[in-house]
Amino acid sequence: MNCCKSRTTCNKRKLFEKNVHPSRLNSKEKSMSEAIKSKIENYKTAPFDSRFPNQNQTRGCWQNYLDFHRCEKAMNAKGSDPYVCQWYKKVYSSLCPSFWVDNWDELRENGCFPGKI
Repeated sequence: MNCCKSRTTCNKRKLFEKNVHPSRLNSKEKSMSEAIKSKIENYKTAPFDSRFPNQNQTRGCWQNYLDFHRCEKAMNAKGSDPYVCQWYKKVYSSLCPSFWVDNWDELRENGCFPGKI
């Protein structure tokens, strides 16, 4: 049984799990890696996310903050470049008020952050 929601999601997951040097990627993986970098570089504001269809984006803000730190932790554990995680950071930076982010960063540093990272 395939747990991926779409072919693109599966391909991204495979690309992130491989931990392969970019010179050893096949052409499809290279184009996907370049597409991700292009999206991050051309990012302007948070795109529509079907997980959070309502006008209130508080939940999306929180989830993207958690996703960024989880991604960064996982990539650092693998010894991979955490650059791919920047997407989440840009999304939560555009959705979240800066004083929330500052507060959450302070809570993480103090070891009393309520989220599971």
